[in-house]
Amino acid sequence: MTAAEHQDDGFDAFLGELRDGQGYYYGCSNDHSLLPPRRACSHCGDRDLQRKPLPEVGTIVTHTTVFVPTAEFEDDAPYVTAIAEFGPVRLTGIIRGTDRSGIEIGQSVAVSVELDETGTERKITFRPT
Repeated sequence: MTAAEHQDDGFDAFLGELRDGQGYYYGCSNDHSLLPPRRACSHCGDRDLQRKPLPEVGTIVTHTTVFVPTAEFEDDAPYVTAIAEFGPVRLTGIIRGTDRSGIEIGQSVAVSVELDETGTERKITFRPT
C-alpha cells in the first residue's frame, strides 16, 4: 500500500497496523512528523507526506495514575496513562505489564494495541522493555 493510500485511512487503520507491529507516522518535506490520519501537515500544510516506520521502542516522557475515571473507563481503573516519545512523534497510551509504582520517566516501552478490560475497545498500550 502506498503512502497516499494510507493518508486516506483513519485512526482504526492506524491501530490495526500498530497492533500488527507495523506502526508508522508521516513526515513532510519540511521535516515535521505527524500521526495518522492526516492528509496534510498540520504545521506547514505540505500535502507530500511520506510514510515512515515508527521506532519499536519509545521513552516515557510523562505519566499519571487514574483512580477515578469517566464511566467509559470505569472497568479499567486504576490505570496508568502515559505519553511516550517514539522518535519524532509522541503517543498516548495505557501502561500494562508492570506495577504502577515501578513506572518512571525515561523508561523504555514497546507499543502495541490491546483491548480494554471489558474487551470492547482497542487502546494504545505500552509495555516496559
